[in-house]
Amino acid sequence: MGRRRPGAPLPAGARLTPSRSALLFERAQKLFPGGVNSPVRAFRAVGGQPVFLARGSGATVEDVDGRSYIDYVLSWGPLILGHAHPVVVRAVQEAALEGTSFGAPTPREVELGELIRTQMPALELMRFVNSGTEAVMSALRVARAFTGRSKILKFEGCYHGHADALLVKAGSGVATLALPDSPGVPSVTAAETLVVPYNDLRAVDRIMEEHGKTIAAVIVEPVAGNMGVVPPEPGFLAGLRDLTRSAGALLIFDEVMTGFRAHPSGVQGMTGVTPDLTTLGKIIGGGLPVGAYGGRREIMELVAPAGPVYQAGTLSGNPLAMAAGLATLTELGRPGVWDSIARTTADLVEGLNGAARSARVPCVVNRVGAMFTLFFTDHPVRSWDEARRADVARFGAFFRSLLQDGVYWVPSQFEAAFLSAAHGPGEIGRTVEAARRALRVI
Repeated sequence: MGRRRPGAPLPAGARLTPSRSALLFERAQKLFPGGVNSPVRAFRAVGGQPVFLARGSGATVEDVDGRSYIDYVLSWGPLILGHAHPVVVRAVQEAALEGTSFGAPTPREVELGELIRTQMPALELMRFVNSGTEAVMSALRVARAFTGRSKILKFEGCYHGHADALLVKAGSGVATLALPDSPGVPSVTAAETLVVPYNDLRAVDRIMEEHGKTIAAVIVEPVAGNMGVVPPEPGFLAGLRDLTRSAGALLIFDEVMTGFRAHPSGVQGMTGVTPDLTTLGKIIGGGLPVGAYGGRREIMELVAPAGPVYQAGTLSGNPLAMAAGLATLTELGRPGVWDSIARTTADLVEGLNGAARSARVPCVVNRVGAMFTLFFTDHPVRSWDEARRADVARFGAFFRSLLQDGVYWVPSQFEAAFLSAAHGPGEIGRTVEAARRALRVI
Protein backbone atom coordinates (compact mmCIF):
# COMPACT_ATOMS: atom_id res chain seq x y z
CA MET A 1 0.00 0.00 0.00
CA GLY A 2 1.49 3.36 -1.03
CA ARG A 3 2.27 6.14 1.39
CA ARG A 4 0.29 9.37 1.38
CA ARG A 5 2.06 12.71 1.79
CA PRO A 6 0.95 14.62 4.92
CA GLY A 7 -1.85 17.02 3.99
CA ALA A 8 -2.62 15.33 0.66
CA PRO A 9 -6.37 14.82 -0.13
CA LEU A 10 -7.86 11.36 0.18
CA PRO A 11 -8.58 9.51 -3.08
CA ALA A 12 -12.19 9.65 -4.28
CA GLY A 13 -14.33 7.12 -2.47
CA ALA A 14 -11.76 6.47 0.22
CA ARG A 15 -13.01 6.01 3.79
CA LEU A 16 -11.36 7.87 6.66
CA THR A 17 -10.18 5.32 9.24
CA PRO A 18 -8.37 6.01 12.50
CA SER A 19 -4.64 6.27 12.07
CA ARG A 20 -2.34 3.82 13.79
CA SER A 21 -1.11 6.73 15.93
CA ALA A 22 -4.68 7.43 17.07
CA LEU A 23 -5.28 3.77 17.89
CA LEU A 24 -2.00 3.52 19.80
CA PHE A 25 -2.80 6.70 21.73
CA GLU A 26 -6.17 5.25 22.71
CA ARG A 27 -4.40 2.18 24.10
CA ALA A 28 -1.70 4.28 25.75
CA GLN A 29 -4.24 6.34 27.69
CA LYS A 30 -5.30 3.13 29.47
CA LEU A 31 -1.70 2.55 30.56
CA PHE A 32 0.06 5.86 31.16
CA PRO A 33 -1.01 9.19 32.75
CA GLY A 34 -2.31 11.28 29.87
CA GLY A 35 -1.25 8.51 27.51
CA VAL A 36 2.44 9.49 27.56
CA ASN A 37 5.62 8.95 29.52
CA SER A 38 6.69 12.61 29.47
CA PRO A 39 4.15 15.46 29.53
CA VAL A 40 5.10 17.54 26.47
CA ARG A 41 4.61 14.50 24.21
CA ALA A 42 0.85 14.69 24.69
CA PHE A 43 0.57 17.73 22.32
CA ARG A 44 -1.82 19.45 24.74
CA ALA A 45 -0.04 22.78 24.21
CA VAL A 46 -0.48 22.64 20.43
CA GLY A 47 -3.73 20.72 19.97
CA GLY A 48 -4.44 17.40 18.38
CA GLN A 49 -3.06 14.01 19.28
CA PRO A 50 0.58 12.92 19.27
CA VAL A 51 2.06 11.02 16.38
CA PHE A 52 3.78 7.77 17.30
CA LEU A 53 7.19 7.49 15.70
CA ALA A 54 8.52 4.23 14.30
CA ARG A 55 11.99 5.05 13.04
CA GLY A 56 14.45 7.82 12.25
CA SER A 57 17.25 8.28 9.77
CA GLY A 58 19.44 11.34 9.43
CA ALA A 59 17.30 14.47 9.62
CA THR A 60 13.96 12.68 9.28
CA VAL A 61 11.58 10.55 11.32
CA GLU A 62 8.74 8.33 10.16
CA ASP A 63 5.54 7.70 12.07
CA VAL A 64 3.69 4.41 12.41
CA ASP A 65 1.41 5.40 9.52
CA GLY A 66 4.35 5.75 7.15
CA ARG A 67 4.46 9.57 7.05
CA SER A 68 7.90 11.16 6.97
CA TYR A 69 8.87 14.42 8.70
CA ILE A 70 11.93 16.65 8.88
CA ASP A 71 12.78 16.48 12.58
CA TYR A 72 13.68 19.48 14.75
CA VAL A 73 13.14 17.74 18.09
CA LEU A 74 16.01 15.24 17.73
CA SER A 75 15.12 13.50 20.99
CA TRP A 76 15.18 16.96 22.65
CA GLY A 77 18.72 17.72 21.61
CA PRO A 78 21.15 14.83 21.97
CA LEU A 79 21.02 13.57 18.38
CA ILE A 80 23.35 16.26 17.08
CA LEU A 81 24.62 13.90 14.37
CA GLY A 82 21.08 12.97 13.32
CA HIS A 83 19.07 9.78 13.77
CA ALA A 84 20.76 6.39 13.56
CA HIS A 85 24.15 7.80 12.60
CA PRO A 86 26.09 4.77 11.33
CA VAL A 87 29.14 5.46 13.50
CA VAL A 88 26.99 5.65 16.64
CA VAL A 89 24.88 2.62 15.72
CA ARG A 90 27.99 0.56 15.05
CA ALA A 91 29.55 1.60 18.36
CA VAL A 92 26.42 0.58 20.29
CA GLN A 93 26.16 -2.73 18.45
CA GLU A 94 29.78 -3.57 19.20
CA ALA A 95 29.35 -2.67 22.85
CA ALA A 96 26.14 -4.69 23.17
CA LEU A 97 27.88 -7.79 21.81
CA GLU A 98 30.37 -7.50 24.67
CA GLY A 99 27.67 -7.06 27.34
CA THR A 100 25.01 -4.47 28.09
CA SER A 101 25.74 -3.80 31.76
CA PHE A 102 28.24 -4.94 34.36
CA GLY A 103 27.72 -2.70 37.38
CA ALA A 104 31.51 -2.43 37.37
CA PRO A 105 34.12 -0.07 35.87
CA THR A 106 34.73 -0.35 32.12
CA PRO A 107 37.34 1.24 29.81
CA ARG A 108 34.82 3.31 27.87
CA GLU A 109 33.80 5.41 30.88
CA VAL A 110 37.44 6.43 31.35
CA GLU A 111 37.78 7.29 27.67
CA LEU A 112 34.58 9.33 27.61
CA GLY A 113 35.51 11.16 30.81
CA GLU A 114 38.87 12.12 29.32
CA LEU A 115 37.21 13.33 26.13
CA ILE A 116 34.71 15.48 28.05
CA ARG A 117 37.42 17.02 30.20
CA THR A 118 39.42 17.90 27.07
CA GLN A 119 36.50 20.10 25.99
CA MET A 120 35.49 21.26 29.48
CA PRO A 121 38.60 21.50 31.67
CA ALA A 122 36.53 22.84 34.58
CA LEU A 123 35.31 19.27 35.18
CA GLU A 124 38.41 18.26 37.10
CA LEU A 125 36.51 15.30 38.56
CA MET A 126 33.15 14.03 37.33
CA ARG A 127 30.61 11.32 38.01
CA PHE A 128 28.43 9.67 35.35
CA VAL A 129 24.75 9.20 36.17
CA ASN A 130 21.69 8.28 34.12
CA SER A 131 19.81 11.52 33.50
CA GLY A 132 20.06 15.28 33.69
CA THR A 133 17.66 15.30 36.63
CA GLU A 134 19.93 12.92 38.54
CA ALA A 135 22.99 15.00 37.66
CA VAL A 136 21.45 18.21 39.00
CA MET A 137 20.07 16.55 42.12
CA SER A 138 23.51 15.15 42.90
CA ALA A 139 25.33 18.42 42.17
CA LEU A 140 23.06 20.28 44.59
CA ARG A 141 23.66 17.69 47.29
CA VAL A 142 27.43 18.02 47.05
CA ALA A 143 27.14 21.84 46.89
CA ARG A 144 25.20 21.84 50.14
CA ALA A 145 27.74 19.52 51.74
CA PHE A 146 30.69 21.63 50.60
CA THR A 147 29.25 24.94 51.81
CA GLY A 148 27.35 23.72 54.85
CA ARG A 149 24.37 25.77 53.63
CA SER A 150 20.88 24.74 52.56
CA LYS A 151 19.30 27.26 50.17
CA ILE A 152 19.49 27.21 46.37
CA LEU A 153 18.96 30.19 44.07
CA LYS A 154 17.47 29.48 40.64
CA PHE A 155 15.90 31.56 37.87
CA GLU A 156 12.31 31.87 36.67
CA GLY A 157 11.64 29.70 33.64
CA CYS A 158 14.80 27.61 34.02
CA TYR A 159 14.16 23.88 34.28
CA HIS A 160 16.67 21.64 36.04
CA GLY A 161 14.81 18.36 36.13
CA HIS A 162 11.91 17.20 38.27
CA ALA A 163 13.60 16.96 41.66
CA ASP A 164 11.34 18.46 44.34
CA ALA A 165 13.44 21.51 45.20
CA LEU A 166 13.62 22.62 41.57
CA LEU A 167 9.97 22.46 40.52
CA VAL A 168 9.49 26.11 41.44
CA LYS A 169 8.76 28.45 38.51
CA ALA A 170 10.41 25.83 36.35
CA GLY A 171 9.41 26.77 32.79
CA SER A 172 9.37 24.18 30.00
CA GLY A 173 6.87 21.37 30.56
CA VAL A 174 5.50 23.00 33.70
CA ALA A 175 4.82 26.18 31.74
CA THR A 176 3.41 24.20 28.81
CA LEU A 177 0.82 22.61 31.10
CA ALA A 178 0.16 25.90 32.96
CA LEU A 179 1.22 24.41 36.31
CA PRO A 180 2.78 27.19 38.41
CA ASP A 181 4.42 24.68 40.75
CA SER A 182 4.00 20.95 41.21
CA PRO A 183 1.63 19.50 43.81
CA GLY A 184 3.41 16.92 45.92
CA VAL A 185 6.38 19.18 46.64
CA PRO A 186 6.43 19.91 50.41
CA SER A 187 6.32 23.60 51.28
CA VAL A 188 9.35 23.15 53.51
CA THR A 189 11.29 21.88 50.48
CA ALA A 190 10.11 24.69 48.22
CA ALA A 191 11.10 27.22 50.90
CA GLU A 192 14.74 26.21 50.42
CA THR A 193 14.61 27.45 46.79
CA LEU A 194 14.90 31.16 46.05
CA VAL A 195 13.84 32.42 42.61
CA VAL A 196 14.73 35.57 40.67
CA PRO A 197 14.16 36.63 37.04
CA TYR A 198 16.64 35.36 34.46
CA ASN A 199 19.07 38.02 33.20
CA ASP A 200 18.36 40.26 36.22
CA LEU A 201 21.71 40.68 37.95
CA ARG A 202 20.38 43.38 40.28
CA ALA A 203 17.77 40.98 41.63
CA VAL A 204 20.51 38.43 42.32
CA ASP A 205 22.52 41.09 44.10
CA ARG A 206 19.55 41.95 46.34
CA ILE A 207 18.92 38.29 47.19
CA MET A 208 22.60 37.82 47.99
CA GLU A 209 22.52 40.81 50.30
CA GLU A 210 19.58 39.33 52.18
CA HIS A 211 20.26 35.57 52.07
CA GLY A 212 23.88 35.23 50.94
CA LYS A 213 25.11 33.44 54.06
CA THR A 214 22.49 30.71 53.66
CA ILE A 215 22.81 30.12 49.88
CA ALA A 216 24.76 27.00 48.96
CA ALA A 217 24.62 27.50 45.20
CA VAL A 218 23.23 29.49 42.33
CA ILE A 219 22.13 27.18 39.52
CA VAL A 220 21.50 28.53 36.05
CA GLU A 221 21.00 27.39 32.50
CA PRO A 222 23.79 29.58 31.10
CA VAL A 223 21.70 29.82 27.95
CA ALA A 224 18.10 29.23 28.96
CA GLY A 225 16.44 26.57 26.86
CA ASN A 226 13.40 25.62 28.88
CA MET A 227 11.46 28.84 28.41
CA GLY A 228 12.53 28.65 24.80
CA VAL A 229 16.06 29.75 23.93
CA VAL A 230 16.99 32.90 25.85
CA PRO A 231 20.66 33.97 25.73
CA PRO A 232 22.35 35.60 28.72
CA GLU A 233 22.67 39.37 28.56
CA PRO A 234 26.25 40.67 28.30
CA GLY A 235 27.88 40.51 31.72
CA PHE A 236 25.13 38.38 33.31
CA LEU A 237 27.14 35.18 33.74
CA ALA A 238 30.31 37.01 34.74
CA GLY A 239 28.25 38.94 37.28
CA LEU A 240 26.92 35.68 38.74
CA ARG A 241 30.47 34.43 39.01
CA ASP A 242 31.51 37.54 40.97
CA LEU A 243 28.47 37.55 43.26
CA THR A 244 28.69 33.86 44.16
CA ARG A 245 32.40 34.09 44.83
CA SER A 246 31.87 37.09 47.12
CA ALA A 247 29.07 35.31 49.01
CA GLY A 248 30.93 32.01 49.39
CA ALA A 249 28.29 30.22 47.31
CA LEU A 250 28.94 27.85 44.42
CA LEU A 251 28.00 28.59 40.82
CA ILE A 252 26.47 25.66 38.93
CA PHE A 253 26.04 25.71 35.16
CA ASP A 254 23.29 23.36 34.06
CA GLU A 255 24.62 22.48 30.60
CA VAL A 256 22.40 19.45 30.14
CA MET A 257 20.96 21.12 27.05
CA THR A 258 23.76 23.51 26.06
CA GLY A 259 26.79 21.27 26.52
CA PHE A 260 28.39 20.60 23.10
CA ARG A 261 25.36 22.20 21.38
CA ALA A 262 25.54 25.89 22.21
CA HIS A 263 29.31 25.63 21.68
CA PRO A 264 31.78 22.72 21.39
CA SER A 265 33.01 23.54 24.91
CA GLY A 266 29.64 24.50 26.32
CA VAL A 267 28.60 27.99 27.32
CA GLN A 268 31.50 28.08 29.75
CA GLY A 269 33.89 27.70 26.83
CA MET A 270 31.97 30.23 24.74
CA THR A 271 31.94 32.91 27.45
CA GLY A 272 35.08 32.16 29.44
CA VAL A 273 33.05 32.09 32.67
CA THR A 274 34.06 29.05 34.73
CA PRO A 275 31.50 27.54 37.12
CA ASP A 276 32.31 25.53 40.22
CA LEU A 277 30.11 22.63 39.10
CA THR A 278 28.63 21.61 35.75
CA THR A 279 25.81 19.22 34.91
CA LEU A 280 25.64 17.44 31.57
CA GLY A 281 23.28 15.02 29.88
CA LYS A 282 21.63 14.21 26.60
CA ILE A 283 24.41 14.65 24.09
CA ILE A 284 27.24 12.92 26.00
CA GLY A 285 25.35 9.64 25.64
CA GLY A 286 24.58 10.05 21.95
CA GLY A 287 20.86 9.73 22.68
CA LEU A 288 21.04 6.97 25.28
CA PRO A 289 20.11 7.66 28.94
CA VAL A 290 23.05 9.42 30.58
CA GLY A 291 24.06 12.40 32.64
CA ALA A 292 27.12 13.69 34.46
CA TYR A 293 28.07 16.21 37.09
CA GLY A 294 31.53 17.47 37.90
CA GLY A 295 33.73 20.39 38.70
CA ARG A 296 36.43 21.50 41.09
CA ARG A 297 38.42 18.62 42.55
CA GLU A 298 38.07 19.78 46.16
CA ILE A 299 34.27 19.78 45.81
CA MET A 300 33.94 16.50 43.95
CA GLU A 301 36.24 14.69 46.37
CA LEU A 302 33.35 14.87 48.83
CA VAL A 303 31.45 12.32 46.69
CA ALA A 304 31.56 8.71 47.90
CA PRO A 305 33.73 6.71 48.03
CA ALA A 306 36.29 9.53 48.11
CA GLY A 307 34.15 11.40 50.64
CA PRO A 308 30.97 11.21 52.72
CA VAL A 309 28.35 12.48 50.18
CA TYR A 310 26.53 9.38 49.00
CA GLN A 311 25.42 8.90 45.42
CA ALA A 312 25.31 5.65 43.45
CA GLY A 313 23.77 4.01 40.41
CA THR A 314 23.96 0.50 38.96
CA LEU A 315 23.72 1.71 35.37
CA SER A 316 25.97 4.75 35.78
CA GLY A 317 28.67 4.61 33.11
CA ASN A 318 26.99 1.66 31.40
CA PRO A 319 28.79 0.38 28.28
CA LEU A 320 26.07 1.24 25.75
CA ALA A 321 25.72 4.90 26.76
CA MET A 322 29.49 5.30 26.99
CA ALA A 323 29.97 3.82 23.53
CA ALA A 324 27.30 6.05 21.99
CA GLY A 325 28.73 9.11 23.73
CA LEU A 326 32.28 8.38 22.64
CA ALA A 327 31.20 7.91 19.03
CA THR A 328 29.07 11.07 19.05
CA LEU A 329 31.62 13.42 20.64
CA THR A 330 34.48 12.01 18.55
CA GLU A 331 32.54 12.57 15.33
CA LEU A 332 31.40 16.00 16.51
CA GLY A 333 35.03 16.94 17.19
CA ARG A 334 36.11 16.31 13.60
CA PRO A 335 37.20 19.57 11.89
CA GLY A 336 34.27 21.58 10.59
CA VAL A 337 31.44 19.33 11.82
CA TRP A 338 30.12 21.54 14.64
CA ASP A 339 30.71 24.75 12.66
CA SER A 340 28.68 23.35 9.76
CA ILE A 341 25.75 22.57 12.08
CA ALA A 342 25.85 26.09 13.51
CA ARG A 343 25.91 27.64 10.02
CA THR A 344 22.96 25.53 8.91
CA THR A 345 21.05 26.64 12.01
CA ALA A 346 21.81 30.28 11.18
CA ASP A 347 20.56 29.71 7.62
CA LEU A 348 17.28 28.30 8.90
CA VAL A 349 16.82 31.18 11.34
CA GLU A 350 17.44 33.69 8.54
CA GLY A 351 14.84 31.91 6.40
CA LEU A 352 12.29 31.89 9.21
CA ASN A 353 12.81 35.58 9.86
CA GLY A 354 12.32 36.33 6.18
CA ALA A 355 9.17 34.24 6.01
CA ALA A 356 7.71 36.03 9.04
CA ARG A 357 8.47 39.45 7.56
CA SER A 358 6.81 38.48 4.28
CA ALA A 359 3.71 37.25 6.10
CA ARG A 360 3.76 40.29 8.43
CA VAL A 361 3.53 37.99 11.44
CA PRO A 362 5.34 39.39 14.49
CA CYS A 363 7.89 36.95 15.82
CA VAL A 364 11.36 36.84 17.36
CA VAL A 365 13.84 34.04 16.73
CA ASN A 366 16.50 33.53 19.42
CA ARG A 367 19.47 31.34 18.49
CA VAL A 368 22.67 30.18 20.18
CA GLY A 369 24.81 27.66 18.33
CA ALA A 370 22.63 24.81 17.08
CA MET A 371 19.55 25.57 19.20
CA PHE A 372 16.83 28.17 18.66
CA THR A 373 13.23 29.17 19.38
CA LEU A 374 10.70 31.07 17.29
CA PHE A 375 8.57 33.18 19.66
CA PHE A 376 5.29 34.63 18.41
CA THR A 377 5.76 38.06 19.94
CA ASP A 378 6.70 41.57 18.83
CA HIS A 379 9.21 42.29 21.60
CA PRO A 380 12.63 40.90 22.53
CA VAL A 381 12.63 37.81 24.77
CA ARG A 382 15.20 38.07 27.56
CA SER A 383 13.34 36.52 30.50
CA TRP A 384 10.51 34.20 31.45
CA ASP A 385 8.18 37.15 31.93
CA GLU A 386 8.79 38.20 28.32
CA ALA A 387 8.68 34.63 26.97
CA ARG A 388 5.31 33.83 28.51
CA ARG A 389 3.72 36.79 26.69
CA ALA A 390 4.23 34.99 23.39
CA ASP A 391 1.08 33.97 21.50
CA VAL A 392 0.73 30.27 22.30
CA ALA A 393 -2.47 29.90 20.23
CA ARG A 394 -0.65 31.18 17.15
CA PHE A 395 2.25 28.84 17.91
CA GLY A 396 -0.17 25.92 18.07
CA ALA A 397 -1.58 26.77 14.66
CA PHE A 398 1.95 27.12 13.28
CA PHE A 399 2.91 23.71 14.72
CA ARG A 400 -0.13 21.95 13.26
CA SER A 401 0.42 23.43 9.82
CA LEU A 402 4.07 22.37 9.83
CA LEU A 403 3.17 18.85 10.94
CA GLN A 404 0.67 18.51 8.09
CA ASP A 405 3.41 19.73 5.74
CA GLY A 406 5.92 17.12 6.89
CA VAL A 407 7.90 19.10 9.49
CA TYR A 408 8.10 17.77 13.04
CA TRP A 409 8.52 20.91 15.20
CA VAL A 410 8.83 21.09 18.97
CA PRO A 411 5.29 20.80 20.42
CA SER A 412 5.58 23.74 22.83
CA GLN A 413 6.26 27.45 22.51
CA PHE A 414 8.54 27.16 25.53
CA GLU A 415 11.01 24.61 24.18
CA ALA A 416 14.15 24.81 22.07
CA ALA A 417 14.33 23.39 18.55
CA PHE A 418 17.50 21.66 17.37
CA LEU A 419 19.45 20.91 14.20
CA SER A 420 21.87 18.11 13.40
CA ALA A 421 24.75 17.38 11.08
CA ALA A 422 22.24 15.57 8.85
CA HIS A 423 20.23 18.73 8.12
CA GLY A 424 21.33 20.30 4.87
CA PRO A 425 20.14 22.86 2.31
CA GLY A 426 17.36 20.58 1.09
CA GLU A 427 15.81 20.17 4.52
CA ILE A 428 16.25 23.87 5.30
CA GLY A 429 14.62 24.92 2.02
CA ARG A 430 11.62 22.64 2.51
CA THR A 431 11.23 23.80 6.11
CA VAL A 432 11.30 27.48 5.19
CA GLU A 433 8.69 26.92 2.47
CA ALA A 434 6.49 25.01 4.93
CA ALA A 435 6.93 27.87 7.41
CA ARG A 436 5.90 30.40 4.74
CA ARG A 437 2.69 28.48 4.15
CA ALA A 438 2.05 28.11 7.89
CA LEU A 439 2.64 31.80 8.57
CA ARG A 440 0.27 32.81 5.76
CA VAL A 441 -2.40 30.57 7.24
CA ILE A 442 -2.15 31.92 10.78
